[in-house]
Amino acid sequence: MLSIIGLVGGLVLLIVMTLRGWNLFISAPLCALLVALTSGIPVFLGEINFVENYMDGFAGFVAAWFFMFLLGSMFGKFMEDTGAADSVAEWIVGRIGMKNAVLAVVLACAILTYGGVSVFIVAFSVYPMALSLFKDANLPRRFIPAALAFGSVTFTMTSAGSPEIQNWIPIAYLGTSPYAAWEVSLVVAVFMAIIGYWWLRHMILAAISRGEHFQSRASDPEVADRRRPHPITGLIPLLVVLALSFFFHERLQQMALIVALLGGVLSLTLINWRYFNNIQNAMSDATTGALIAIGNTAAVVGFGSVAKVTPGFEAAVIAMTAIPGNELVGAAIAVSVIAGLTGSASGGQAIALPEIGPHYLDAGVHPDELHRIVSISSGALDSLPHNGYVVTTIRAICNETHSAAYGPVAAVTVVVPVIGLALAIALFNLF
Repeated sequence: MLSIIGLVGGLVLLIVMTLRGWNLFISAPLCALLVALTSGIPVFLGEINFVENYMDGFAGFVAAWFFMFLLGSMFGKFMEDTGAADSVAEWIVGRIGMKNAVLAVVLACAILTYGGVSVFIVAFSVYPMALSLFKDANLPRRFIPAALAFGSVTFTMTSAGSPEIQNWIPIAYLGTSPYAAWEVSLVVAVFMAIIGYWWLRHMILAAISRGEHFQSRASDPEVADRRRPHPITGLIPLLVVLALSFFFHERLQQMALIVALLGGVLSLTLINWRYFNNIQNAMSDATTGALIAIGNTAAVVGFGSVAKVTPGFEAAVIAMTAIPGNELVGAAIAVSVIAGLTGSASGGQAIALPEIGPHYLDAGVHPDELHRIVSISSGALDSLPHNGYVVTTIRAICNETHSAAYGPVAAVTVVVPVIGLALAIALFNLF
């Protein structure tokens, strides 16, 4: 019982400290230490101890994602420094109007995400364009994280056919395909896209009516007073990233992102070489940004690594996978709660599926239906304030605070997917 109290208490404390702006390099290990001590896990000694488990999670994430974060940050900074992001933004505004600036950001993220670019990297890549669009349309910049997140981790990440890992993990456990239950997935994706976009626009318009507007910062890129490249020179590198990611995804898996982003950086550099303002400063800023972003995310991953080895977490998994009633509802609750505890959609799936997969398949649940429910449910409560993607996007990429930006993010990445999940369960039970 004490372990469960410590686990819940540590999670709540981490969420509160994150919302109040605490440095994650301090708050995440402190909360993880609380979880460890209440579960009787020694700090230094023993086969399982706090320091080794926390650092295994921290270092493992850095080792797996460093080059992707670095290249993604370089791509974004090069788009800023050459003025390509501003050119693309102006071109989009000129074609679809300033009132559709938010739609342009959402669609850019959706295309890249469904094309196989990691959701972490999409935020790096699209942020410069989003900043320019929001500036030109005079929209409150605190909504940029919500626009980026909505286009990346909702109706695209967990939909049928998506190359994102959240749609592929169930395949190994359920013997399905990436297109499992595509009919229901399509309906749910369209529903989430419409409802989420309407809600996001409603929140932005409400903020504008209260007097909010775009506010420039000293750290914003300054390229307005010099000649800019043609918009196509900013779109081509984005297409290169998308094409390379799609072409190499099945062959190289995660490594395909390195190839895709490297191709994007090189093509952007070659095409817009003469438009660089200060390439050395751009590389320096990109390196610093990448280290901060991956460090913040790794700090939260370390918390999840400690939580996963506690008796309280094991008890929670058993309890969630033994929920009586409708099997799809039980599976959805189990994956959602575990994803929320670990702050990871993929982590929630990887932990829950070995338990719930055989259980619900033996109970007669169709593998395709279970695949889609698991995928969609993993993308709901995972977006709590301590989620690695949320922390990286809000703080490291957009330089916002949780208190200002997390509300809209929660609306479109937690509430909307939960509603979509309910719709999916209803459709599976009706037809």
